[in-house]
Amino acid sequence: MDAEFQPLDYSRPTPDEMTARAAALYADLKTRRTVREFSDAPVPREVIEHIVHTAASAPSGAHKQPWTFCVVENPAIKERIREAAEREEYENYHGRMSDAWLADLEKFGTDWQKPFLTTAPYLIVVFKKAYDLDEAGNRHKNYYVNESVGIACGFLIAAIHHAGLVTVTHTPSPMNFLQEVLGRPENERAYLLLPVGLPATGARVPVIERKGISQVLTWY
Repeated sequence: MDAEFQPLDYSRPTPDEMTARAAALYADLKTRRTVREFSDAPVPREVIEHIVHTAASAPSGAHKQPWTFCVVENPAIKERIREAAEREEYENYHGRMSDAWLADLEKFGTDWQKPFLTTAPYLIVVFKKAYDLDEAGNRHKNYYVNESVGIACGFLIAAIHHAGLVTVTHTPSPMNFLQEVLGRPENERAYLLLPVGLPATGARVPVIERKGISQVLTWY
């Protein structure tokens, strides 16, 4: 059967416009920082919905869109997530992580305690769908799931920053408790946990430097 197509909605920019647009996006995103000190100030739900819509516009293998974005605002559920996450993180910091790993984390001042999980007004939990389930319970294969969900998370983080909000990519390991706490179906696996909100007044971030263009770009 022939695939259905439609004309591409596209207006070609001039070289100067392309350069300006690329530079403007870089100028915006290079100010993005991981933040661990959050305000509990409210953020409109509509903002979060637009952010998730942006993430869900990402490309995916065979256009399967193998993701679910769960937004948690209920304080009791956030507390359950924090308690479970801190249990796993305590074990990580007290035996699971190597000495080299812990040494690499020292400059960030992190530990097993994660107060941002209850302070931030929202937690966005990204689940990857290992496979799809139809209404009859039949399995349908998804393709390039990790790659697809990873790209969507990149869109998500950029959208959070563009909206004027902050986040921290949190990956307590193992993350199985998130599937249980949120009652997600068997085909979904927790991929990433993102607290989202405004930074706390006086929030601080580590002094770091990103690699220069010559260190990350190779021309052939």
